[in-house]
Amino acid sequence: MAVRASEEEKTKFLTTVMVEGTIYDISNFNHPGGSVIRFLSEKSIKKGDAKDGEEIEHLDASEAFREFHQKDMEKVTKYLKSLPKISTKGKDRNESKYKALSKDFLDFRNSLEREGYFKPSLLHVAYRILEIVAMFGVSFLLFSMPADKHSILQPLVILACLINGIAQGRCGWLMHEGGHLSLTGIRKLDITMQEIVYGVGCGMSGGWWRSQHNKHHATPQKLKHDVDLDTLPLVAFNAKIREHVKPNSFQGMFLSVQSYIFAPISCFLVGIFWTTFLHPRHIMRKRLMVELLSIVFRYASWVWFFTSVGYSFRMAMLLYLVSFGIGCNYIFTNFAVSHTHLDVTDADEYIHWVEYAGHHTTNVSTNSYFVTWWMSYLNFQIEHHLFPTMPQFRFPKLSHRVKELFEKHGITYDDRPYIQAMKDTFNNLHEVGNYTPDVKSN
Repeated sequence: MAVRASEEEKTKFLTTVMVEGTIYDISNFNHPGGSVIRFLSEKSIKKGDAKDGEEIEHLDASEAFREFHQKDMEKVTKYLKSLPKISTKGKDRNESKYKALSKDFLDFRNSLEREGYFKPSLLHVAYRILEIVAMFGVSFLLFSMPADKHSILQPLVILACLINGIAQGRCGWLMHEGGHLSLTGIRKLDITMQEIVYGVGCGMSGGWWRSQHNKHHATPQKLKHDVDLDTLPLVAFNAKIREHVKPNSFQGMFLSVQSYIFAPISCFLVGIFWTTFLHPRHIMRKRLMVELLSIVFRYASWVWFFTSVGYSFRMAMLLYLVSFGIGCNYIFTNFAVSHTHLDVTDADEYIHWVEYAGHHTTNVSTNSYFVTWWMSYLNFQIEHHLFPTMPQFRFPKLSHRVKELFEKHGITYDDRPYIQAMKDTFNNLHEVGNYTPDVKSN
């Protein structure tokens, strides 16, 4: 009976979100962007208790709302205002702590928008696409050249696998930008490009990626919120995740060597799981025909090309797995250096949008032209988390201004050398993999 009473009590509370000082009832709202909206909502107002005109303290979701909806602000704001209003006098519960930071960040953001930093460049998009097409073209040319089509241990074939794998990984970087609507700035076009590039280039689902990735951006490194922390059973990036695994179990033993097998084994297994189960399931459930056709084209064209130039089907599949594995390791290891070795926040802990970018994100060799190319501007991860819909090629020009904002508010601007960031990532994998509760108590 006590449990039933508790459940009944819960239903009396509204699910609410506050944007620009207005509190909205989202209890019956089906958010087009998925459940990410719940991460900045509250259940603190009882039905019938709130009266418009009285001041109500609430978590403020304004920064997240602006950054996620920058490309469709007019349309989304109109839709937001159609939702039931609880109060037009909402007050940020953390205003005394974050008032100055919120004001400075909003002023900074507005100035960047006036200066054109959010405007896309079609020339840059064309360069990114042509680069990938050229890499695939070179790799397939190299695959066709050896007279012996029965051995992978040939210099031209090995080089072809390497170039092809990197091209697949760079499709991942490009689709990432399309998913953030920062390629052309046209939602429908960016999403279609993302789905085709990800489907043909990687065999994966852009729709699935979008359903998960905004949760990461809303609350990076936050337990029970950031989906990038939900990596079991293959890997654990934090001791609080590792605690859920028994030390002497098979999984515990597997994690104890994760620093040695993350690359090349774990990254490859993640890619295989995504492409053979997780992403196809999402595509079929959501009936995403563009993605389905893109992936079918990927596999069909691969088999057609290799069999037409003299490879057996078996050899074609072997070369596919090798190239695919290189692509998985290229992109997953480079994504890992930006967050995984950093601290986490607890599920009930609140920090500011800017603090998420500063405390739970690191930049990598931002003065290196090669690393900037190698990571497709996502070595400027702090800037990306502050402004997820900004075209990523613009980050180098504004990074010094982000540093100034951070310095003013006592936030560390973490920019590590690439090799150091990799060392930190793999050292963290080793420490977490061999973590036991006894270590924690000491």
